Amino acid sequence: MKKLAPLLIALLGLGVGVGVGLALKPAPEPEVAAACPPAEGEAEAKAEVACPADGADPFAPTKPEEKKKKAAELAYVQMDKPFVVPIFAGEKVAAMVVVSLSVETDTEGAHDVEALKPRLRDGFLKVMFRHANSGGFDGSFTSGRKMDDLKSALLRSAQEIVPGTLVEEVLITEIARQDS
Repeated sequence: MKKLAPLLIALLGLGVGVGVGLALKPAPEPEVAAACPPAEGEAEAKAEVACPADGADPFAPTKPEEKKKKAAELAYVQMDKPFVVPIFAGEKVAAMVVVSLSVETDTEGAHDVEALKPRLRDGFLKVMFRHANSGGFDGSFTSGRKMDDLKSALLRSAQEIVPGTLVEEVLITEIARQDS
């Protein structure tokens, strides 16, 4: 009986651990279903462009061949230092997220972006703090929807700060989370 007790405790602990792991597993992302009515003839060809039949996301980022600018016309301005964003659990820092960013612009706008780096840094930090406070860096933070939300908010911020200059995209070049 003395040899059986540790085995039972180990099995009970394993069962509880698996149960808790399954209970805390993040919910899967829902599939995007095409909400297009069936079309016929010429209208069907137009419907495929606006609402693809294969269930592809119409809001997905464009493919490289669909970009308006050629690679020779684009410039990438890297933010000098990485961004460090604290993640709070109550009053204590539970984790730190470190993010490195680059701004994609046209070659003429690279100078404007370079000149406005301090304002861009401030705007990006505001976006990342808001994202962290809303739970964007919790759980599986690199999942598609969370990263898309962060990138679109960063892009909006950059486009507001650098008006008149074409900011194509904000690239997340590195991201890491260190739990305390």
